[in-house]
Amino acid sequence: MLYIFDMGGVVTSTAVVIPKICELLGLSKEKFFEYCGCSDLTGEFHPREMNLISMVSNGFIDSPKFWELFSLHSGISVNTDWWRWLFHPVLNNKTVSIVKKLKEQGNRVVCGTNTMSCHYSTHLERGDYAYFDQTYSSCAMGVSKPDPQFWKLILSAEETEPEASVFIDDRKENCEAASSLGIKAIQFTTAEDLAEKLNISL
Repeated sequence: MLYIFDMGGVVTSTAVVIPKICELLGLSKEKFFEYCGCSDLTGEFHPREMNLISMVSNGFIDSPKFWELFSLHSGISVNTDWWRWLFHPVLNNKTVSIVKKLKEQGNRVVCGTNTMSCHYSTHLERGDYAYFDQTYSSCAMGVSKPDPQFWKLILSAEETEPEASVFIDDRKENCEAASSLGIKAIQFTTAEDLAEKLNISL
């Protein structure tokens, strides 16, 4: 069986950076998203929309380029890569234990994550991806969840059918998109709940 784990909010805490960035720049979140070119000023992620956030998530630009373009759009000179320096995720050791036990059972366990290149580098430096057989990141794939193409690329690379795959993510819309392809999706709440659903003892 192929297991696809999300990173932020599942294997690590969701390190919320945007509120801190807004505070440092003296902006409301709505104004921040407006300068990013987002049509939805609530911050909902639309992977097919061409705005600065989707572009950095899909790997079309890196974080320094993001800040260069953000500075042009906002008139605020940003010389520090706040995406990188404010990003401090915390490892969920119980989820890591589940990953290890699934691998011990002979399953292939990979990470499928929406992330920008600087966050990918941070996770890499910390060793967060080392628990997995492979990591599939949006910034390297050129596509982000919940675009169905995200899972199609992973299944193609893994040479696995949707019915032989399980996807774990904390976001409902991502689970629904994976389910629409025939992948068994589990919305993550706690490691204990996930362990129970996978019949694994912690």
